Amino acid sequence: MEEYLNTPIKEIITKFPKVGEILEEYNIGCVPCKVGSCLLKDIMEIHNLPENEERELLRRIAQVIYPGKKIEIPRIERKNRRKAGDLTYSPPMKKLVDEHVLIKKLVAAIPKIIKNLDPESEKGREVIRKSVDFIRFYADKYHHAKEEEILFKYFDENLDILKVIHEDHESARAHVRAILEGLDKKDKGKIAEHLMAYHELLTEHIKKEDEILYPWMDRNLSTAQVGELFSKFNEADGATDKEVIGNCKKFVEELEKKYKIKKEAVK
Repeated sequence: MEEYLNTPIKEIITKFPKVGEILEEYNIGCVPCKVGSCLLKDIMEIHNLPENEERELLRRIAQVIYPGKKIEIPRIERKNRRKAGDLTYSPPMKKLVDEHVLIKKLVAAIPKIIKNLDPESEKGREVIRKSVDFIRFYADKYHHAKEEEILFKYFDENLDILKVIHEDHESARAHVRAILEGLDKKDKGKIAEHLMAYHELLTEHIKKEDEILYPWMDRNLSTAQVGELFSKFNEADGATDKEVIGNCKKFVEELEKKYKIKKEAVK
């Protein structure tokens, strides 16, 4: 089993497709990942499952790789192993998680925006423009910038997990550009297509960050680095236009009221 712990996961899944299905059961999305050069042991480290779940996962993978054989599952020692149901954050990570809440509210409103899409009227076009303004300023310039320009600098940006996050950010920006192109041409189909694509992308992206990326980063940051990060985030927040942030929050509140978005829709 040690050999496969040190093998890139895409190689394992290509040779043993059932392994990909098993990983999906544990919400480990290696199959659709475009990078896929993480070693199996790295995936165990990044996802940091409770020990009993991790051992069961490895046991099932071993059964696929070595059918009919009894394979000893190595015990992986790890500091700060997550306990079942436990998901806590350092102060700087909690800032990012809290920012996700407002973004998720906008994302939750997108299906209703699409249902009521009217690029022909000025009122309908204004909803799209304001949605794009929110995404470009709050989600990207305010939130993603803190990640890309501050947080990620504490890690090797060639790591697969960070490459995946960067790709998500770039894909989100591409969808926004396409939405604006559709708006210019009053192309309802194109606007709807890329709004929904953004909705699906950000739903999974935020889940990856909240449940996988931020906890993994917290485990690998020193106490001094956490304090430094918190200070830098506060500086970035202090340099941000408070009026624009207020307008972003007001717009989302208006969408929630207009489309009657229920709290349970913001997961």
